[in-house]
Amino acid sequence: MSRRRRRNHSPAFKAKVALAAIKGEKMLAELAYDYDLHPNQITTWRTQLLEGAAGVFGSEKASVNGTVKFPGSGKVKFPSLRFG
Repeated sequence: MSRRRRRNHSPAFKAKVALAAIKGEKMLAELAYDYDLHPNQITTWRTQLLEGAAGVFGSEKASVNGTVKFPGSGKVKFPSLRFG
């Protein structure tokens, strides 16, 4: 039995998968099957995207729970992943 070679994914691919997870149109297991990834990897990329998303528009950081505070507005809650 040969082991699978370690894969290095491009930042564009990671962003595409993370955005698909945030949209919530498909379940996590479906995304993992479609992109041939482990569900934990998708969750990690999703969390990294949510934490770094506020940095695109300003210097404020996103919190760990997926809530981003934008200046001059309330908090925006992102949809959670559906497991099942």
